Amino acid sequence: MIDVFDIMGPIMVGPSSSHTAGAVRIGRMARTLLGEAPVTAALHLHGSFAETGVGHGTDKALVAGLLGMAPDDLDIPASFEVAAKQGLKFSFDEVDLRDAHPNSVKMEVAGASGHRLKMQASSTGGGRIMVDKLDGVWVSFSGDFHTLIVQNMDNQGNLTDVTNALALARVNVANMSLHRSSKGGNVMMIIETDDPVPDPIVELIEKQPGILQVIHYRREI
Repeated sequence: MIDVFDIMGPIMVGPSSSHTAGAVRIGRMARTLLGEAPVTAALHLHGSFAETGVGHGTDKALVAGLLGMAPDDLDIPASFEVAAKQGLKFSFDEVDLRDAHPNSVKMEVAGASGHRLKMQASSTGGGRIMVDKLDGVWVSFSGDFHTLIVQNMDNQGNLTDVTNALALARVNVANMSLHRSSKGGNVMMIIETDDPVPDPIVELIEKQPGILQVIHYRREI
């Protein structure tokens, strides 16, 4: 079945769905996962993003997303100026990322609170994105679902605690995956759900033994 999105593409400020709309979504994702407005950002461009990104406005689109702009925001071309007014300091360079999609960027962002996030993501076409790496751990999620990201110690019982909490709220899980840096290291659960997870359930999960951090990404309509 062909989605109308695949035929018409995303509503956006051009010129490219992969280099512009997708880049904005990547920046917005980093801002959301950071949990606050970033004040510094180091952006390392890979592949086509590095080679043709400036001509397609990828650099301005990534910064626009970090500022919270949507793909159809008319201020995207002026994102550098907006960033200066809002106090966001950023830098760009080129990097060769092993086994990465051609339209990829590695981002290191920090907020005023001192919270930091490292994220590698790719723009896969038509405005769609894929988050490939978070804080050094390989992951895989697109932002097309409401997503619960749980970082925990590599302990027995943590998965059961999280799934029991979701069952308590009758939250339907669409996809689930586990990723860990190494045996005995930190684990990252990626849980995509059909509906947002209620805030009290997120707070319940945060209080479970061995849970280090919980991020709840609510899908944009």
